[in-house]
Formats: sequence, structure tokens, C-alpha cells
Amino acid sequence: MNRPVVAGVDGSPPSLVAAEHAARAAVLRSCPLHLVHGYLHPLGYGIPINPYEMGIPAPNEDARKMLEQTAADLAGRWPGLDVAVRQVAGGPGATLVEESRRAELVVVGSRGHGGFAGLLLGSVGTQVAAHAHCPVLVVRPAEETIPVDGPVLVGVDGSEAAELAVGYAADEAARREVELVVAHVSRPDEENAAATGELLDTAASAARGSHPGLTVTVRLLRADKPEPALIEASGGAGLVVVGTRGRGGFAGMLLGSVSQALVQHAHCPVLVAHPYGEGR
Repeated sequence: MNRPVVAGVDGSPPSLVAAEHAARAAVLRSCPLHLVHGYLHPLGYGIPINPYEMGIPAPNEDARKMLEQTAADLAGRWPGLDVAVRQVAGGPGATLVEESRRAELVVVGSRGHGGFAGLLLGSVGTQVAAHAHCPVLVVRPAEETIPVDGPVLVGVDGSEAAELAVGYAADEAARREVELVVAHVSRPDEENAAATGELLDTAASAARGSHPGLTVTVRLLRADKPEPALIEASGGAGLVVVGTRGRGGFAGMLLGSVSQALVQHAHCPVLVAHPYGEGR
């Protein structure tokens, strides 16, 4: 089954930049691209729709034209790209989460229409990044051009989520033909250098084993907290990959504090390494 790369598009500049990233991701994966617009019921934002009570709203003609124009523009810039467009009756966040059940990757912009200026990641992006059933690419910052030669950065802490993130990061670095940087953040006063070195070496060896010929570099970052250190390190990266929750995360949190910080503040796009849902 050739699962698609899915991008949510609402016509806003961040969503159009996200669609460009999604086109590149689809070409690198040899997947079709599906551009999806989830339109809202006029009586509420993303509420469940009972067609027997309210009737299903009609697709928006302006949105249809916007989707078709976006698809035509992308097909013209990415030869061989297979693009389909679709409008779905429902809230955009819930729509993309549902689409993620059948997707290879979901791509969202940093903020769409209706986003507040102070909100670094819009409510739709936040919802999808936390609840998707496949990996999610959060395209940020929106004003930047697509990075084409920066390394892929992934942080490790020994958790299962980080192990999955390393696998996804190695896949992405191999697709892009760039270096993979495996990083770990230790406090300045931490003295267990042997354990830290083993953690980094194990992750790097796994990446090299899955992709022979891949250039893998390990980096030990010294900082009191991992969030600012990884955010700073993302400034030189083309992509940063995060797990859904690392060590010390609360069981009820869908995204850990480090992942949330990078999704909100990284200087490059962020891939949230959700495992694929059941039935794949």
C-alpha cells in the first residue's frame, strides 16, 4: 500500500509553505501527496457533525479553487509528483488526525488562518502533533526557505521514544543524503561519562547499521536543561527529530516537555516521531 503524505492547507502562507515541504517529502518517499482542507460547520469549531440534526455543510468553492491552484503549482515545481485534493466536513485538526491513520506522514504549518500572533504553533498544529497516528512534520519557522543541506539532528536519552526517533532520523538523513547528528544533553556537573558515551555510541551504531554509508556524528551538549540546548543546536540543522515522550515524562502527557519545546521554538522543521498506528 502506497500511503500518501498528507498536508493540511487553508490558504494561509504557513500552510502553503508546509505544502511545499510536503511535496518534497512525497517526492523523496515516492509517495502521492494529498492536500486536505477540513472545513468547519457554521455552528461551531470542530464539533461532531450529526447529518440528521444539522445537515452536512457544502464544500467551500473558494477553498476548492485554492486547493486546486496549490496542487497545480506544486505539480509544476515537482515533476512526477502525484497530487490529489480533498475537502472534508469537520474541524481541520480532527480531520488531519483521522487522515493520519492512513498516511505515511502528515505535514502542518506553524500557524494557519485565525492563529493568534503570540501563538508560536496554532491549535491545529498542536492537536495533530500530539494525537497523530503517524509521524508529523511541523514546518517552522514559516518565513524560512526549505533547508536542503543541513544535517538531521536527533536527541537521545535512552527511552523507547528516542530509539524510535533515531530510526526515523536515520531514514530522513539517508533520504536527504545529509549527515545525522545524534545528541545527548548532560548537566555540567554530571560525571557518568561512560554511560553517556555508551548511550551515544549505541544510538549511532544503530543508525549506521540500518543505513550503511550514512555519516553519523555524536555530540554531547552540556546544559542544565535539555530544552534550550537542543533548541540552540537546531539552528544549524535542516531538521530536528523528536520522540513523543522521553524519560521522566508523565504517562498522561502525549508530548514530553522537550518535544513540546522544540515543536514550539526550534529554528528548523521538526519531525515528531509517532509510531504508525495498528493495522499497518
